[in-house]
Amino acid sequence: MARQLRIHVADGWYHVMSRGLEKRVVFEDARDHEHFLELLGEMVARYGVRLHAYVLMHNHYHLLLQTPHANLSRAMQWLNVSYGVWFNRRRDGRLGPVFHGRYKAVPIDGEGSWALQASLYLHLNPVRVKGLGLGKCERKAERLGLLPPPTPEIVKARLEALRTHSWSSYPDYAGYRIKPPAWLTCEVLWQRAKHRDKTPQEAYRYDVEEPLKAGLEEMVSFGERMQVAVALGSEAFLERLRCKVRGSRSEQPALRTWQRLLPFERVKETVAEVKGEAWDQFCDRRLDWGRDVAICLGRRHCGMTLPELGVAVGGMSAAAAAKAARRMETRLLHDRVLSRQVRRMEADLSIVQT
Repeated sequence: MARQLRIHVADGWYHVMSRGLEKRVVFEDARDHEHFLELLGEMVARYGVRLHAYVLMHNHYHLLLQTPHANLSRAMQWLNVSYGVWFNRRRDGRLGPVFHGRYKAVPIDGEGSWALQASLYLHLNPVRVKGLGLGKCERKAERLGLLPPPTPEIVKARLEALRTHSWSSYPDYAGYRIKPPAWLTCEVLWQRAKHRDKTPQEAYRYDVEEPLKAGLEEMVSFGERMQVAVALGSEAFLERLRCKVRGSRSEQPALRTWQRLLPFERVKETVAEVKGEAWDQFCDRRLDWGRDVAICLGRRHCGMTLPELGVAVGGMSAAAAAKAARRMETRLLHDRVLSRQVRRMEADLSIVQT
């Protein structure tokens, strides 16, 4: 199984999701839910993470975590293993894994409204179901403007499902529970949900419940990004994370996705700046190294395929681009001057060498 890339950042925010093996139920009754929440509290105390939001569904769970000590993997491994062992023992020695593979973690920009939006998306999980008109097909139709506004009866059912889902931090945020547990941090997101003349609970409740009355177009869009993105945040945030990514393409296919966050146009601009010429002046010049260096850097750091690189440099075939990349890699082994120039370009592109 391909290993997922993990980026550990001190004080980083993450949306974490883990699903049952073969989508099987992992929370069968109230005691299962209660024990998992007990483990969440212990995880917060044991690893020093901050839990900002959670929701438990029948076959998966979502968490919004902050890691002051950059230890997400250790905390999550302990949580899933601890629950899996307990779950199996409770069922007369059931054997085998409970969760499907490793958890999924999407880094979230801790600045601005990104974490708040992630928490809203997380808390709406209990109502994103077909029976409430918010299944996958319905959400797609709504985004395309093919559905009428929800009826008062549907809105009432959605709000009831949201407010009465006990295994979620939403009742704590919205004021439907008297006091949040000590291991749940609500204050940060309450501050970000501020509205004039509203208490923190009223403001957060407004942000979550109002879309249910008029449609979920904005949350649907954010959710789709959440499902496919390697990270969510500003361009500066994504750039900082990209510089930290290390891995093997063969073992971690997501590496190419991260690499694509470095635009090839930036590579071309950097090569042109080092050469002191415009790209169009040297890209087709016979025996000039500029184009081949750009192909080499694009292959290394932009996650581009050979056909894509051929098009990006002006219409080369994939075979010609491959030959150019091999030729330049060989030359860099022996040409110390050019090798130093390439390392300078990588430094300018914020690529840290290992």
